[in-house]
Amino acid sequence: MSQITPTITQFCHQTWQLTSSLLLAQQDKKHLYIVTEQTPFHPVSHIWPDHPADKGSLTINGQSYDVTDCRVGAVELASGKLYVDKDIPVKRDTEGWVFVVAHAIDADVASFELGCKVELTVDKAHQQALSRGHSAGHLAFLALNKVLATEGYWRKDADRKDPHGHYDFNSYAQETSFVTEDKCLDTYRLGKTLRKRGLNSAEMLNDLAKIEQLVNQQLASWLELSSVVEMKCHGPYLTDSRYWHCDLKEGVEAVIPCGGSHISSLKELPVLKVNLRQLDAQNIEMQTDVIGFVAG
Repeated sequence: MSQITPTITQFCHQTWQLTSSLLLAQQDKKHLYIVTEQTPFHPVSHIWPDHPADKGSLTINGQSYDVTDCRVGAVELASGKLYVDKDIPVKRDTEGWVFVVAHAIDADVASFELGCKVELTVDKAHQQALSRGHSAGHLAFLALNKVLATEGYWRKDADRKDPHGHYDFNSYAQETSFVTEDKCLDTYRLGKTLRKRGLNSAEMLNDLAKIEQLVNQQLASWLELSSVVEMKCHGPYLTDSRYWHCDLKEGVEAVIPCGGSHISSLKELPVLKVNLRQLDAQNIEMQTDVIGFVAG
């Protein structure tokens, strides 16, 4: 049995193709999962599945296979068994386990020899569109946090602050977040607990159109800065922490823990448009769209 090691990830490094060694090929009822030493593919997180899997292909022994899915996996070293997504029974950094990227393809497991070379090619345009959508979502929630704080929608101090020091509405209220190509969709719950923490939620709902306008104005102002966006990785492996960095001239650099793929500059976001919608008495939705991007 080949030594299984944690996957070295390259999806934060503007890398869309590389060649690596096959460490594991395991069949389940639906897929053949391929694990390599390194990968440029971003997998869906089993904990917070906000960022979709990358698309692309694997070439093995001269044969190309479409990657039909890409998930986080964990391998029990004692048995060599791979557990994928919701079937993972342990937390990361559990002794005797390694976390890997599992690429799903349609193929015959018997045809692959462990240790052989695999060429991994990500659909660059798709990954970049997801990266734009994800960075847009970060900017949008920072702008929403700032507007709610500076416009007086909090009546008392909140314990949680965002990277710019504003009350972290996003952290308190976010229920779901989903990234798609050039889009991010967030839902927020304005329940009793949030009101107790000091949010004037009735006023917020009443002023949603005004808040939306102010958020879009803030986003336009930030985009004019053309700031660099950098992903700083605290290690090469899938389970190592990664942080989104961007200086928006708010007195301190915005630093956000994030496992997704991202843009390298605000220049990649021509226009951002946020729409705020009330879903019911306690829930709102924020849709953030990247508008006007033209591939070079």
